[in-house]
Amino acid sequence: MLDYDKEAERYDASRGGEPRAAAAADAVLGLLPPGTRSLLDVACGTGIVTRRLASGPGAPQVTGVDLSPEMARHAGARLPGAIVRADSRRLPFRDGRFDAVSSVWLLHLVEDPGDVRRIVAECARVLRPGGVYVTTVDKGASHNVGSDIDGVLSSRPRRPASDAAVLVESYAADCGLIPAGQARFAGRGQGRSPRRAIADLRRGWFVTLPPGDPLAEEFAARLAALPDQERPRPEPEFTLRAFRKPPQAMPDPASNS
Repeated sequence: MLDYDKEAERYDASRGGEPRAAAAADAVLGLLPPGTRSLLDVACGTGIVTRRLASGPGAPQVTGVDLSPEMARHAGARLPGAIVRADSRRLPFRDGRFDAVSSVWLLHLVEDPGDVRRIVAECARVLRPGGVYVTTVDKGASHNVGSDIDGVLSSRPRRPASDAAVLVESYAADCGLIPAGQARFAGRGQGRSPRRAIADLRRGWFVTLPPGDPLAEEFAARLAALPDQERPRPEPEFTLRAFRKPPQAMPDPASNS
């Protein structure tokens, strides 16, 4: 896995910058119920999306959480006083604290299925009844746009997707959450060129191809043989799923009679 403390300084520039952040924030906000007043953004990274979630007329009050000290520092510069350094598996908030919770580009990074369950459970725990949890799913698959780069990389070793939609839906259901919609948005500025794919490969982007591994260098050589080394291929399209925490049942007046 990438070292996100080391990645923090160049993270935004290498992942589509403000255009991608704007697309992500708009998609998240579009899945929130009217009147959402508070939002927790889990694994907020540099805060580039978090800041946009908190801007504009009628925007919710947003709190961001990230485990990486450097990511949290960058986010804190964007949203002073609104960023907490914490583990998404053990959120430092009371039950039902937030009207909405988001986790954008988080679950795919978590290798242990038990930890994915814990993160979803924590997001559900701090969500108020009637609130909505929004998360990205199937991130790895979103980068497969049918390009010649994808053709080269199709035979690389893979690990099971920890953020597969069917898994996330089952984890949400275990927490009493019910499906509440979905949305898609473009990863603006993230269309890979062969040269960029090689750079990603050599800095550990592909977890089953560690930098310096002979197999990684074999794939790098195959990517280097593709035409148009600087031309970006089509952008990925990411998927968001929303899950609602059912409102608490009202007491039956007849039971008190």
